[in-house]
Amino acid sequence: MITEVFTLVKIEGTLDEIRELVGDVKRTVSTVKSTSKKVAKAAKGTTRKLSAWQRYIKNKSNHIKFKRGDKKGRLDLKRMSAAFKRSRKK
Repeated sequence: MITEVFTLVKIEGTLDEIRELVGDVKRTVSTVKSTSKKVAKAAKGTTRKLSAWQRYIKNKSNHIKFKRGDKKGRLDLKRMSAAFKRSRKK
């Protein structure tokens, strides 16, 4: 998320001097924006391998849910963990 903040600054000088200053600012802003886009794209592209537990959780057939009570419908991670550990034993 990019937030732009504008501050008012009094600039004195000839028109050419002001154009030169403002031109530098515009170029700097555009280079910062393009650089940040490149970095975000590079960061988004790098992914790591999921752990065995994450792959287990991702598989919907492994989901064990609470059947009654306040937590009804939520995943029962305690029982899922036990089932995962049992499945890992060989």
